[in-house]
Amino acid sequence: MSKDDKEKVQIIDKDLDLSNAGRGVWLVKVPKYIAQKWEKAPSNMDVGKLRISKTPGQKAQVSLSLTPAVLALDPDEKIPTEHVLDVSQVTKQTLGVFSHMAPTEVATATAAGNGKENGSGATAATSDSEKLYMEGRIVQKLECRPIADTCYMKLKLDSIRKASEPQRRVQPIDKIVQNYKPVKDHAHNIEYRERKKAEGKKARDDKNAVMDMLFHAFEKHQYYNIKDLVKITNQPISYLKEILKDVCDYNMKNPHKNMWELKKEYRHYKTEEQKDEEKPKSDGSDSE
Repeated sequence: MSKDDKEKVQIIDKDLDLSNAGRGVWLVKVPKYIAQKWEKAPSNMDVGKLRISKTPGQKAQVSLSLTPAVLALDPDEKIPTEHVLDVSQVTKQTLGVFSHMAPTEVATATAAGNGKENGSGATAATSDSEKLYMEGRIVQKLECRPIADTCYMKLKLDSIRKASEPQRRVQPIDKIVQNYKPVKDHAHNIEYRERKKAEGKKARDDKNAVMDMLFHAFEKHQYYNIKDLVKITNQPISYLKEILKDVCDYNMKNPHKNMWELKKEYRHYKTEEQKDEEKPKSDGSDSE
């Protein structure tokens, strides 16, 4: 949700019912297979029986037994029925259980209709039908642990086998699956060969002619890459390197690494001092 959308959302203050705030509640963590069974069970079904046995001077022993009705929801799946609950006290935390009573669709539609007739918005009626409750304060945490019997060991073995099965498998197929049609030659390869034919085979020109092209190129720039020189001269790279070794130096260090430049005896670049000396002369000639 963007910032503009959050600003558009109408914030309505609601009252929190604290009538059950003093009630102690247990927070129980159950295995996944029990949670799946309880989700499938209807609301009026007994899903388990809790037994608490107290011994003087010892902690209370808590056990959970699943009812046959829950096990009958999926007879093919065998799960443990007896479980032990490990109890731990909640001392350094303040935890609570809250419930939200959402309005039903019929109530919402009726409130919207009344709002249109009376000229008032339906949001006020909807907010009145929504209720927040505090069901209690968590005083104990319990972790449901199955008894390590034969049924539980078989359940764990099946889960390990399912987890170890690869998600992708090689399967033989009866029909030929053609996701793409094979191409004899790709378009970019054909275009490259046609361009090479149009350019023709690079023939070796006279050495003096190649040197003239190189000197003319180095008049524009001081440093060149070998690929750029091949494009400029249109000569085979091996033949071009032979000529470059005679008239150019290959830089091995930065900032012009792997680039060619003319040797000192072939350079005629003007220095900054020479340029400064020529400026007054040109100015004097213009004044005359």
